[in-house]
Amino acid sequence: MNYRNRLLLITAIIMAAFFTVWTVRERGILIEERTRTATEDLSQQVLRFHVLADSDSAGDQEVKMKVKEAVIEYLQESMPEDKSLQGTRQFVKEHLEDIETVAGQTVLEAGSNDTVTARLEMASFPEKTYGDVTFPEGKYEALRILIGSGKGHNWWCCLYPNLCFTDAVHAKVVPEDKRKLEEILDEDAYDMITCTSDFRIKWFFLEDR
Repeated sequence: MNYRNRLLLITAIIMAAFFTVWTVRERGILIEERTRTATEDLSQQVLRFHVLADSDSAGDQEVKMKVKEAVIEYLQESMPEDKSLQGTRQFVKEHLEDIETVAGQTVLEAGSNDTVTARLEMASFPEKTYGDVTFPEGKYEALRILIGSGKGHNWWCCLYPNLCFTDAVHAKVVPEDKRKLEEILDEDAYDMITCTSDFRIKWFFLEDR
C-alpha cells in the first residue's frame, strides 16, 4: 500500500471514529432529554401516597404500617373507583381532615402519642421500586402522612392510578393494573417505569421522533 492510500485509510478511520463518538454523544443527549421529559410527564399524571414514620425503631415502623393499612382501607371504602386524577386529587383535598383523623386514631390505638399530619403537596422522591414498577427520582404530588418527626423510613405507593396494596411485602403490579397504567401514561413514561436496563438500550436505537 503506497503512502497516499495509507493516508486515505488513516483519514477514513479517524473520520469514522469521530462520527461514532459524535453519534453516541448525540444519542446520549437524546436519551437524557427524553428521560427528563418522560419523568416530568409522569409526575403530572400520577398521585402518590406517602407515609413517614417517626423513627426507624421497630415500634415506629409497625405504627407506620398500621397507619398505611388503615388509610388505604378508608380510601378503598370511601373513594369511588372510577375517579380520574383530578377527581382523586379533589377527593383527597375534601377529606384531608378525615384521613388525618383515621391516621391519628390508628396511632393512638397503637399506643403512641405522636402527632399526625396529613398533607397534599409536591415532594421530592428518590428512585423507588414498587413491585415490578420503578418510579424515577423527581418531584411528585402526594398525599403525605407525617407521624411525629417523619424522619423514619417511609412507605409509599401510587394512589392514582391505584397501585396501593395491603400486602406490601408481596406487592406486584398485575397485568390489569399495568393496562391501566398504559392507558393513562404517555408511551415514554410507561416504558420508563415498566422497563429496567432495556429502557435506555431501546431508546438508544430508536429513530428520532
